[in-house]
Amino acid sequence: MPQQNHPQIFMTLGMVLGLYGLLYLDVALRSAEGLPIAAVGLVGKILGPLGWLWLAVTGEWPLASGVILVANDLIWWVPFALYLHDCLPQWRSRYLGKRRV
Repeated sequence: MPQQNHPQIFMTLGMVLGLYGLLYLDVALRSAEGLPIAAVGLVGKILGPLGWLWLAVTGEWPLASGVILVANDLIWWVPFALYLHDCLPQWRSRYLGKRRV
């Protein structure tokens, strides 16, 4: 890949990641209410690798760039999925009442 200089992209990415951090702090402090935020987080961790896969298949990015996906996205699938699995019954009873969905 040719070297590029687009600091605006990194500034925007830093802002978004900082905001995600605040949301995850809220989930940690109020775990029963965190299901929607964690679900959005997991979707992001799934869509990121799909976007990378498209870039790799089309030749826009080299396959070696996929190394970052392991630490940035893939290892987070399990914790997010476990949290959502554990949180879902509490969230259902709190927000959906006694009815099953």
